[in-house]
Parts: sequence; structure tokens; C-alpha cells
Amino acid sequence: MRNEMPPNGDEVDAITEAVLTASRLLVGVSAKSVAAVAGPITLPQFRLLVALGSRGPLKLVSLAEMLGVNPSTATRTVDRLVTAGWAQRNSNPESRREITVSLTEAGRDLVDRVTEYRRSEISAIVERIPHEDRAGLVRALQAFTEAGEEPPPRASPYDAGLTEWR
Repeated sequence: MRNEMPPNGDEVDAITEAVLTASRLLVGVSAKSVAAVAGPITLPQFRLLVALGSRGPLKLVSLAEMLGVNPSTATRTVDRLVTAGWAQRNSNPESRREITVSLTEAGRDLVDRVTEYRRSEISAIVERIPHEDRAGLVRALQAFTEAGEEPPPRASPYDAGLTEWR
């Protein structure tokens, strides 16, 4: 079922509704990919791993801010990820009182495997979109993710100053 722009010209509302609908689909793909590949990990835990993978080592306070949770919640989540071997704590070489969190090799591998599973699922969905409807999709989604300040999926944490101590 395809909804065109409303006749009253409220394109922001129409776009918002379309993105909400698409987000339900993407959340389903995300949940399925994490369950299929990662096993006993929650979506919030995986989200933290993805943040570390795309932005590099971060202080706990920065992680909490980025994820919109309390620092104590971020600390408990990091504790579980460290215990599982997917994350590690590191001392800031410039200030030994500051601790950052980063991915371990196992954590990086997990993020990569889940991302590849998602890529496959999303690719199958995109292939079902008629060619004429694909034209502006990349540009629109790039604009959306840039407006939300989400780094590209394969961004190196060493690009664009993403490894700053914050």
C-alpha cells in the first residue's frame, strides 16, 4: 500500500509516518539479526557495541549520553559486555583517572557478523522495490542519517575526529 504526499501539503507529517513505518520493519530486521547471530545479547547491549564500533573508544559518560541512558545503566551494560568478552575498559594515556570503553576483537567480530546478516536481509527487501522507486532512496536515507548524526555503517573510528577523548 503506497501513500502519496497529503493534499494539504504537510510533507513533514507524511515523511514522519513513512519513516515510523519503515523503522518498525528495520527494528524487526535488527531484532532478528541479533537473535540469529549473537544469541544471548539484548538490543541495548548490541546498540552499545555498535556505538563503540562506529565511534571508537568512548568514556562511559559519553556512551551514556549517546545512548540516552543514565551513567549507572551504561556502567552495568558495559560490565556485562566486558564479562562476555565483547568490550574492554582502557585507561586514557593522558589521564589515568579517565577510563574508556572499546570493542575487543570478539566484539568487533560480533558487530560485523550481525551487520552482515542485516545487510543480507535489507538487501532482499530493497531488491523487491521497483527500480523506479529506488532513485531517490539513497539520497533521502543519507540525508536522514546525517540529520540524525549517525556515522556511515563502515565509518572508521579514526575518521572525522571520532576518537577524541570526550
